[in-house]
Order: sequence, then C-alpha cells, then structure tokens
Amino acid sequence: MTIENETDYEVGQDNVNILGLDIHNPVFFISGGIIVLFVFFAATFQAPMTEFFSWLRPAVTESFDWFLATAANIFVLFCIVLIFSPFGSIRLGGKDAQPDFTYTGWFAMLFAAGMGIGLMFYGVSEPVSHFSASFATDAGTADSWAPLSGAAGDVEAARRLGMAATIFHWGLHPWAIYAVVGLALAFFAYNRGLPLTIRSAFYPLLGERVWGWPGHLIDVLAVFATLFGLATSLGIGAEQANAGLNHLFGLPVSETSKIMLIIGITGIALFSVVAGLDAGVKRLSEINMALAALLLLFVILVGPTLAILTGFFEYLGAYVVNLPALANPFGRTDQHFFDGWTAFYWAWWISWSPFVGMFIARVSRGRTVREFLICVLLIPSLVCVLWMTAFGSAALHQIVEQGSNAVAEATLELQLFVMLEAMPFAAITSFLGIVLVVVFFVTSSDSGSLVIDTITAGGKVDAPVPQRVFWAVFEGLVAVVLLLAGGLAALQAAAITTGIPFALVLLGMCVALWKGLASERARLQSA
Repeated sequence: MTIENETDYEVGQDNVNILGLDIHNPVFFISGGIIVLFVFFAATFQAPMTEFFSWLRPAVTESFDWFLATAANIFVLFCIVLIFSPFGSIRLGGKDAQPDFTYTGWFAMLFAAGMGIGLMFYGVSEPVSHFSASFATDAGTADSWAPLSGAAGDVEAARRLGMAATIFHWGLHPWAIYAVVGLALAFFAYNRGLPLTIRSAFYPLLGERVWGWPGHLIDVLAVFATLFGLATSLGIGAEQANAGLNHLFGLPVSETSKIMLIIGITGIALFSVVAGLDAGVKRLSEINMALAALLLLFVILVGPTLAILTGFFEYLGAYVVNLPALANPFGRTDQHFFDGWTAFYWAWWISWSPFVGMFIARVSRGRTVREFLICVLLIPSLVCVLWMTAFGSAALHQIVEQGSNAVAEATLELQLFVMLEAMPFAAITSFLGIVLVVVFFVTSSDSGSLVIDTITAGGKVDAPVPQRVFWAVFEGLVAVVLLLAGGLAALQAAAITTGIPFALVLLGMCVALWKGLASERARLQSA
C-alpha cells in the first residue's frame, strides 16, 4: 500500500468545543465515562472488587504469560531488524530535519521518561528477591520463584542469576516496547504530517477508516492502557513513600495514609499541570534527574564501590548469557517467577508505552531511524543496568559479606530504606529517596495527563488546561480505588489486564510502521 493522503487530515477537525473544552468526540466521552464509572463502582463495592482483583491477576497472567513474552521478544527483534535494514537511514522529519536537542539533553529525557518510580521501588527489592529465591531453592524444582530454577547453595551463581534476571526486566525488552511506539508516532507525525496520536500509526493498514470507529477504538485502548499503567506506578509510589515516612518519622502504614499521600501529591501535580510543560514538567524533570544522579553517586561511592564497578560488566555478561533462557516463554520450570515477575513487567511496560512513546517521539525529531533505535535501546538500558547494579550490589553486599538479613526480611517497599540505613547519612539519603518518589510521582502524573489529553483531543498538543486537570485528578482516583480494592495485587492486575489487549495494538503497529517506512524509502528513491 502506498501512503499518499495522510496530510489531508487536519488535527482537531473532529473536535467539539464544550464549556471551553476542546474534546475529540467520541474518544473523550467513551474513555472518560468508563473511567468515571470504574472509580464509582470500585469505591462503592470494595469487597467484591477486592475479591475480583485477587482472582484476576493470577488468572490473566497464567493464561497470557506466553503471549506477553512472545510479543516482547518480537518487539526486540523488530527493532534490531530495522537498525540493520535500509530503512535505518530515513530521517524523522525529512532528509533536511535537524535534531531539536543535543545528545546530552536527549539522553537525559529518554531516561527520565521511561522508568521513574519503578527504579526506586525495585532497585533494591528485585535483586534481593531473585537472589534469595535462587540461593534457597533446590535446583530443578518446578514452579519455583527462582529465575531459571535458581542456583541452590551457590552464592556467586545466585548473585549473578538474580542480577541477570533483574537486568532482563529493565533492559532491552522494555525499551524495545517504548521504541516501537515512539518511532511509529514520530515517523507518522513528522514525515507524514499526521496527528500525534496512536491511531495515526495505523494509516497504512486502515486508510481513511483510521479517522472513524477503528481509530476511535485504538485511541480508547491507548487511554485505558496509559491511565491504568500510570495508576499502577502512582499506587506503588504511595506504598513506598508511606513506608519511607513510617521508617523515618513514624507515619502509620495504613490505607488512610496512602490515600492522603496520593491526594496530596496529586494536588502538587495539578500545580505543575497549570504551570505548563516548560515551567512544570521540564523543571521538575531536571530536579528529578539531578537528585537521582546524586543518590546513585552516593551509593556507588559509599557502598561497595569495587563490587559495583566490576559487577556492572559481570552482571551485564550474565544477562547476555542467560537472555535466551529468560526470554523463552515455553517449557519453564520457574513458572511463579515467570508469571509473578516477567509477565507483570511486560504488561506494565506495554501499558506505559503510549505515555513514554509519545514523549520520546516529541523530543526525537531530526534523528535517523537507526540513530533513534540504537540510542533508545542502549542508552537508557545501560543507565538502568548501572542503577540496578549499584543498589542491588549494595544490598547483596550487606546480606552476603556483612551477614545482615535486615534488607531481605523487610517488605518490598521498605527494602530501599533499610539498605540506606546501613550507610552513613541514612536519615538524609532516606529522605532524599522519599523526595525522589514524590517528584517521580508528580512528573509521571503531569506528563501522563498531557499524553492522555493529547490522545483524547485528537492529537492536539495545546488542548485546554482543564482537560489535563481532569485526567490528572482521575489518575489519582484510579490509584486510590485500586489500593482500596486489593493493594499491590489490584494495581498489578489493572496493568496486566490493560496491557494484554494493547499488546495486540503494538503488534499491528509494527506491521504498519514497516509499510510506512517502505513507502518512505520508495518515495525517496524515486525522488
């Protein structure tokens, strides 16, 4: 199919103005109405919803873990093929387009967009969890929580395997998911003049129907995936902030405390929404990156520095060696690990992909396809490897070399603060950790509301502020009702349930992007 008429569509032509709001009908009404009803029923019928989410998470994961793993593998392979294909030389924005940002600024924004609260929550807890399960598990035990059935009794093997499994969840696979969405949005927006919304990527497959109900359905799915993925992150952030405040100041760990934290931090996010992109998100992101770099540097210098620096390469090598086995969805002997960790992560990253992908697209004009994919895959992945190596090595050093089980015995949301407590200036660094969680919360909420608003406004990036306020408020409300309806299990169930159907959207996006790039290359050659 040759694409010829994309630029005939004018951004916002289907929008309607109601009470000063610029609404893309019917995407806003369908998605907004369903979200409002979900919040109402989840808040009204808490007991049935708790029971429902307790059943939903394992049921969905066990049924679709193979599909999520296969889809994630396809995204990685698709990106690698594009890098080495002739399409790699195509420039986003046209052959004369120049990058809007320097490499330094671009790399910082790529990293800031993708992980956020997850790095704070899982930076210590995931390496410790995998190590503990691997070391204690009898080798070859079926259905264990240890990755690849563990390395029973072998400290170093368990350490390498635990870190390899952690890097697997934070390395190439999530960033390939983000890269597919970001590249598709950037290409069809900058090279074809289409609106910056998910449906635009399907023009090669749907043609003009992309502006009708098939396109509406795609955008509605994108809204649900983004909102529930963000709500999962916000709920996890509230869990960790509550644990940290209890650890430092004795604030009770309770549903009431978590709800008040979500309400308070969402209120801060609203100020950022009103301030606008440059004064709000940009400034907070810069503060966030500086604080995160400061905490990372502190852990490297004060923790087991040599173990961290050598571990970076050692664990990266272990990741490469174990990657085929970790990525294989069939014939697993570590089903609990595969369902409880990998399947959840892949669904979570897929649900985040409209949010992260749109942000990456907005800052990547002027890059070639090859440059875009190499940098989006490698730079943030390596930063995540360094982060996980630093925090994971520091925690494992305390367990193995210092003989302290305090970190391993703490709850997941508390393990970061217990690890920092064994280092100098514990009160300061723990407080810094809480601040980072809060700022990640604010930037995620603000940026997420901007992305959802862009989708529901038909691709307009300058829709009225009240619409972003609406979505920021309901992101917080969804996080609240999910916490009330089952806590972390409900948050994970929401991410998985919305991530699975959106994985189908991403697979279709790969086909559409390939056809679009082929058409662009043919056009350039004929010119």
